[in-house]
Amino acid sequence: MIKKTLLQALPTVADWHFPTIPAHRAQDGDTDGETSPQADVLVAEPEVAKPPMYAVVMYNDNYTPMEFVVYILQSEFRHSMDSAVEVMLTIHNSSKGIAGIYPKDIAETKAKKVNSLAHREGYPLLTQIEPHQGE
Repeated sequence: MIKKTLLQALPTVADWHFPTIPAHRAQDGDTDGETSPQADVLVAEPEVAKPPMYAVVMYNDNYTPMEFVVYILQSEFRHSMDSAVEVMLTIHNSSKGIAGIYPKDIAETKAKKVNSLAHREGYPLLTQIEPHQGE
């Protein structure tokens, strides 16, 4: 009973320590639109932009075996056998080809990993990233 009386006697203060106590209690005759529970508020959906995409580009060389490129395309970029062979032939015939399109941090990670794997196997395969304009 004493706590209830104290709470009624103390002014209501907006404080993050007391999230359940309102900063302003509307009076019965109060018609202010801001404190009225019937006030209409339009809430806009947040606009979230898609991250810029980057293409992971593999360059042709005369020393890396085609089988190794197909293996990399399947293991690191999750291409099927047919898709990996098609991309490998594009790289071979056009001097470069896109292995995959990702946000920048993922594209950088994949390019570094492929370059590291190729270097470890003794191949000069070069993989870099380039900005990609989406379809």
